[in-house]
Amino acid sequence: MIQNKRSFFERLTGAIRLDNEADQFESSPNIKTVKDSNIFEEKEEEAHLTVDVYHTPTEIIIKTMVAGVKPDDLDVLITRDSVTIRGKRSEDRTMSDDEYFYRELYWGSFARTIVLPEEIDVDGAEAIEKYGMLILHLPKLDKNRQAKLKVKGN
Repeated sequence: MIQNKRSFFERLTGAIRLDNEADQFESSPNIKTVKDSNIFEEKEEEAHLTVDVYHTPTEIIIKTMVAGVKPDDLDVLITRDSVTIRGKRSEDRTMSDDEYFYRELYWGSFARTIVLPEEIDVDGAEAIEKYGMLILHLPKLDKNRQAKLKVKGN
């Protein structure tokens, strides 16, 4: 049974789910349709945050747009091999739905977990928000770094 709840993609693009197209594939046991699977259903309609990820010789940089998000409503959790950015864009609703001509902005929760291609130094990481863009500077771990230890005697 397909629920009437629209997915994030449908809200974003204005697409409409057609029940007839899903029905024609039901007879094939090897084809999994939306009716058979819960992977496309969203719990709280949490949006997928878009990101740019690139690297320099010394760090990995992640950029994402967080315009309209208060710093208190933004969480960045990092480990040596992944970053999770989670937040909520709250709407100050002063208009009713019938007063809008266009309604395209996304309001609500969003999240993204990025698996990093290299390990990073968690303690040296830095997050900067400027003009609505969140920029994470994640220094790479230098696996070739050597240190000389002095041997202590009793």
